[in-house]
Amino acid sequence: MAMSGSSNRANDKALGMDQPISRRDFLNSTLLASGGLLMTSATPLQLLGEQDDWTGYGGVGDYSKSNGNTLEVLAAGHRIRNGDFDHLPTDVIDNNETFDCVVVGGGISGLAAALLFLRKAGMNRLCLVLENHSIFGGEAKRNEFVVDGRRLMAHQGSAVFFIQYPHSFLGRFYDSIGLKTPQLQYQKWAGPSKEMPLSRTPYDMVGNEPATYGWYFGARFGQNPGMWLIDPWGKKLQGAPISESARAELLKWHAGPTQEEKEPQYFGDSVSKYLDSITLEEHMMRRFGISRETIRNFLSPVEGGGSGLGPDALSAYADYAADMLHPLRSDDTDQMFPGGNTGIARLMVKTLIPQSIAGDDSMEAVCRNDINFGALDQPTSPARIRLNSTAVWVKHDGDPKKSESVSILYTQAGKTYRVKARTVVMAGGGWTTKHVVRDLPQAQQEAYSQFYRSPCLMANVAVRSWRFLYNMGISGFRWFEGVGNYTEVRKTALIGADATTISPDSPVVLPLKVLYSYPGLPAGDQGNRGRGEMLSTPFIEYERRIRQQFTDMFARTGFDARRDIAGVILNRWGHAYLNPQPGFFFGKYGKPAPSEVLRAAPFGRIAFANTDLAGIMDHRSSILEAERAVEQLLDQVLTD
Repeated sequence: MAMSGSSNRANDKALGMDQPISRRDFLNSTLLASGGLLMTSATPLQLLGEQDDWTGYGGVGDYSKSNGNTLEVLAAGHRIRNGDFDHLPTDVIDNNETFDCVVVGGGISGLAAALLFLRKAGMNRLCLVLENHSIFGGEAKRNEFVVDGRRLMAHQGSAVFFIQYPHSFLGRFYDSIGLKTPQLQYQKWAGPSKEMPLSRTPYDMVGNEPATYGWYFGARFGQNPGMWLIDPWGKKLQGAPISESARAELLKWHAGPTQEEKEPQYFGDSVSKYLDSITLEEHMMRRFGISRETIRNFLSPVEGGGSGLGPDALSAYADYAADMLHPLRSDDTDQMFPGGNTGIARLMVKTLIPQSIAGDDSMEAVCRNDINFGALDQPTSPARIRLNSTAVWVKHDGDPKKSESVSILYTQAGKTYRVKARTVVMAGGGWTTKHVVRDLPQAQQEAYSQFYRSPCLMANVAVRSWRFLYNMGISGFRWFEGVGNYTEVRKTALIGADATTISPDSPVVLPLKVLYSYPGLPAGDQGNRGRGEMLSTPFIEYERRIRQQFTDMFARTGFDARRDIAGVILNRWGHAYLNPQPGFFFGKYGKPAPSEVLRAAPFGRIAFANTDLAGIMDHRSSILEAERAVEQLLDQVLTD
């Protein structure tokens, strides 16, 4: 039954949605009535007029104006998609600047490319990084809250790093940017309450839930109100409102394969190639003896979530690819800065431009101190980072085989500028690179047409305490409908943290990772549909759903959304994950893998980098792809 206007207002007040407008940005939901609007050529600015009510509250600190893809970033990107720059603009402002290398994209891969270029080519070279957001880092950015006087940090996207063998390239790279003690120290338990085990990352418990974990079953399972099953595996799912066959299959999956199976030992071995010929869903059905229905109803998209979709659309090798990067094997391999891999990005920028972050070069200072934005783009610096600059046109000046330079056009504050470069690293995602490089050969265009990307919404929910979870006996939980799928309380690293201890009465941030999976559809269709849903849902609607969801789950324990939720930040990433389909890694039908077409050699003076070329959504791949691209340019192009 439809609620009356007064009932809606009463419900909003109960959820804490009646707070002053200065605390958050609002969007009239009638502006974006359906995801179908996003499939038209209309830009977000045309849909929203002059207001940026879509981005929502951004928190405090350096990243307060850069929570995910903001409306401004989205609008600039859609101008490229809509063909606004298919022809060279007539009003270009020539900066009369020439660089030895221009890096397009200031995420982990772009920052690593700039740093490695200057190290390998010599500090007498000049390198410019063009970044379309208002701060560097790509998806390696953070949100900051101040809750009851305490500063809290949470990741916007890229989260975990792994301890490497000390003499490996990645181990030496970490050391060179100041990450000399990669095994971080974390908060300790404090207070009179009995200690509850906590993870170091928000992903440690998923699939291996301990006794202090709960599953929530709501209306989808005929439960109204919903019901909790605490310690689901310890109870062997007894009491869960699911069929006996589903319970039996989930227990089989959790117990692991009945017989040992060969796993890949290195990239390109026979096992790797076989796994790349089937979907992850097919692999799970064979390995665990479970049905497609169970996978899609209970395990998707958490299984496969590292590649952004459920197992139905992904190459089975995607589930093993990151392991082929071979981190140091120990119980403490997984590490996480308070703001995720923002810490890695900040360390690289501090190394590139020492004046960019106040204070010394210690990890504590780099993670905690303010960014000196004025130092990022100084003419006297060998390395420069130009923010709010969207590259829209990259093309050789003449025949790519003979050209001595490349022209790069970018927009900033409504104007279009030109710089020139002797070499270029395209370190952004393929979804823009294929449009921006104007003389891209047919082979590379066809390769990029096989790169599918799906969106992700990272909703960070700051709560004044997590006592409501502790009193239930849980620190993490999972659900099967609504916004996201799982979350958990984590003890944060001490670097940059306000508090060295944690208790159930501590304020914390609960991250809700939202993937948009539609099992059975082709990967490209799933990505398009997900973007339509994510981009057309207003901030206020997402916030209302989150508050209502927490109320439905926890009101019986005394939780009050109005009192207990201190703030919500949405980080929308329209092309967050590459979705490697079968054949992506090693090719099929006798054709090479699409990534190898782009990685094999530079195109003229342009080389390609980004984690999507590896098919592994991991910052380590970003760095390794940057190294390859830079070495190709130095060996084959910039030889003087």
